[in-house]
Amino acid sequence: MFLVFVMAAVIWGIGMLTKTPKMMRWVMIGLLYLAVLGIQFLFPEEHSLRIATGGSPQPWLLLGGGAALVALYRAGLTWLKARVVQPEEPTVSGPFSETELNRYARHIVMRELGGLGQKKLKDAKVLVVGAGGLGSPALMYLAAAGVGTIGVVDDDVVDNSNLQRQVIHKDAAIGVPKVHSAAKEMQAQNPFIEVRPYQRRLDADSARTLIAEYDLVLDGTDNFDTRYLINEACVSLSKPLISGAITQWEGQVSLFDPAKGAPCYRCTFPEAPAAELAPNCSVAGVVGPLPGVIGSMMALEAVKAITGAGATLRGEMLIYDGLYGETRKIGLKKRTDCATCGTLH
Repeated sequence: MFLVFVMAAVIWGIGMLTKTPKMMRWVMIGLLYLAVLGIQFLFPEEHSLRIATGGSPQPWLLLGGGAALVALYRAGLTWLKARVVQPEEPTVSGPFSETELNRYARHIVMRELGGLGQKKLKDAKVLVVGAGGLGSPALMYLAAAGVGTIGVVDDDVVDNSNLQRQVIHKDAAIGVPKVHSAAKEMQAQNPFIEVRPYQRRLDADSARTLIAEYDLVLDGTDNFDTRYLINEACVSLSKPLISGAITQWEGQVSLFDPAKGAPCYRCTFPEAPAAELAPNCSVAGVVGPLPGVIGSMMALEAVKAITGAGATLRGEMLIYDGLYGETRKIGLKKRTDCATCGTLH
């Protein structure tokens, strides 16, 4: 048997020196193996050649069977590897992957958006202040639309009373900071975006620093102090601001952009109304689907503002009455005496 192994080694070595393909070398060794089997079965037991090659066919049959099993195993592994589809690594920047092109196909085929519009969405940075009723649908639709970088600011935690309308949060997230609950759901919906959660309450300094990093701001907060703070930061940094508000059955949305000649939020609301005249949702109540309607409108305005599609609500306010199914728009004008943007006239 030793002589046969030596011959097989010689065949392999000569093949390597002559750069013969591996498959041909294995074929030559296979022919040698068949020749040895022929000798074992056809030659008489006392024949010297049979004795020199082992004297019995059994060891060769076992060897051939083992080699066949190994070959079948390797072939099976190769077949399985060929059938495995490697998952794409989600990327936020750079060109679109095949999965992204398929995901955003309904945008790309639209004349008003197209591939260029989708690329603008991918490159955009949008900050959403408030991860509650308005922020929930706005964040989900911005993520689904493929906005590349989305920041979300909120210092609150998920409460059981939020779940009637704040659809981005789930029952299991009760007690979890809203920004982290929202970020988890957004990443689960679209792993090709970057979500930046900020668990904090905005003040004058942090608002300017944070907003400076973004192209567009969505205000989904529920108090006038924070709205004025966001508006002032946006005006000073020349950032467009999409603002929404809801109460009971009615909601409103507008795009404030003084840098392009439109009024700012304070132009429209120069002073905060008395608390009893503008109670928040915890006092006045709000029907569950209404934040979804207004928050989705805010996301839609963001898509238009980023891509340049259609006409935005710049200088206009859309008011929606959910109880009677009515909508109306009113024009907004800049105030020359506005305490925030008056110097821009």
